[in-house]
Amino acid sequence: MASEALKRRGPPTTWFDSKMIWDAVPTGRRGHQQTYSDTAIQTCLTMKVVFGMALRKTTDFVESLLRLVGLNWRVPDFSMLPRRQKRWP
Repeated sequence: MASEALKRRGPPTTWFDSKMIWDAVPTGRRGHQQTYSDTAIQTCLTMKVVFGMALRKTTDFVESLLRLVGLNWRVPDFSMLPRRQKRWP
């Protein structure tokens, strides 16, 4: 029954807006600056949950999606995702 509902729903569609802020904005404070925005981290973690993938597979998947749409953005390392996720409530 669940698989029939998935078939009726159709294929999942996702897109990346080239105006999306993928790289972190410098804070102006001393110390290590973040490389990726919270949006980039949340996007990767959303893909992980929606498609039920491991972290390494998720980063490879997001990287391939970005390449397909012609965006030359770097993808967060798989080990960074859970560390950044811990900061959110």
